[in-house]
Amino acid sequence: MSQSGIVILGAGQAGFQVAASLREGGFVDPVTLIGDEPGLPYQRPPLSKAYLAGKVEATGLALRAPAYFEDHGIVHRGGVRGVAIDREARVLHLDDGTSFAYEHLVLATGSRNRTLPMAGAELAGVHHLRSLADADCLQADLAGAESVVIVGAGFIGLEFASVCAARGLAVGVVEAGERPMARAVSAQTASYFTQSHEAAGVRFAFGAGIRDLVAEAGRIAGVVIADGTALKADLLLIGIGVVPNQEIAADAGLEVADGIVVDAHLATGDPAISAIGDAARFPSRFASGLPGGDRVRIESVQNAVDQGRCLAARLVGRPAPYDAVPWFWSDQGPHKLQIAGLSSPSDEAVVRQSGNGLSVFRYRDGRLSAVESIDRAADHMAARRILTLGLPVTPEQAADPGFDLKALAKGV
Repeated sequence: MSQSGIVILGAGQAGFQVAASLREGGFVDPVTLIGDEPGLPYQRPPLSKAYLAGKVEATGLALRAPAYFEDHGIVHRGGVRGVAIDREARVLHLDDGTSFAYEHLVLATGSRNRTLPMAGAELAGVHHLRSLADADCLQADLAGAESVVIVGAGFIGLEFASVCAARGLAVGVVEAGERPMARAVSAQTASYFTQSHEAAGVRFAFGAGIRDLVAEAGRIAGVVIADGTALKADLLLIGIGVVPNQEIAADAGLEVADGIVVDAHLATGDPAISAIGDAARFPSRFASGLPGGDRVRIESVQNAVDQGRCLAARLVGRPAPYDAVPWFWSDQGPHKLQIAGLSSPSDEAVVRQSGNGLSVFRYRDGRLSAVESIDRAADHMAARRILTLGLPVTPEQAADPGFDLKALAKGV
């Protein structure tokens, strides 16, 4: 490899992981990690939970200490954005006027929050939560807040609702769908968390859109939902999903389709460019039968880490297709939700319950597609292995609390 080495655009979990795994795999040529945030790479999942709850400091979010990068020969450039790729010359151009030649370019560009397309979305007190800077702004506003409205009942919105409810704030959640986390979980799991949040004082408005944002002295003061109901809000969090940062790839002539399209080895149509993490759309056996076909884009730490490792292995001469089981988690109040696999809203749901919590086994075309576990870590770990190996579990076995999932997962 030439001295231009490997350049990684995106210093989140995926970008950092491929850099670290390259060094772990014995790669000795230059590795450059470029990110648009000024600090070193850090964990994002705690931002909506432990960090806002005051259980972890900013220093505790770091993926590695500063000395790690120097000790491992990883050059980190922070606070700069990639603006153009010259594929013929193999050069990445940054917004500060500098450029980096590359032998191989990794696009780990991540995603960004969807914005609320209406007047007032830029008012003081209106927030998104994606970065440490976002969390710090939220934390400052929370100190003086009494009433909070959250638009969107996805993972981030519900995690934030839990934090606010624990502070004794009045919390309202406005969701366009008929239940929370509708695209991610079954009706049974959604109902469980709806009841849990309501018991903590959270108020939901389902099947509702935002009609107006109410301002006082340039600051958010409330929202009006579609049926005319007014909700007081001196803090508003927008949590209506994300979009992939794919523009730099599209401008360079690479294929994009709600994500940068890659093959099973995470390679784009240009052999010198790969894409991983939130921005990558890749083929997966776990996506079979889903509306989007056999390609999927996944926003999770697991996917970012596993794709970083998979790509690094290919770049050091140990190629293998990416085939990791997708899994996710969400801490909401006293409950932990863990999901293995990928489900569709139309998948059959079979409830397994004994003792604390429950697990919901999802089936698509007669085959296990996903398992949603609430406070049942053992079920989750067994499900990950069962899905990895493609082991058969009938709906009757899943519903039987006496059936030994752990033994099946171990091949006993």
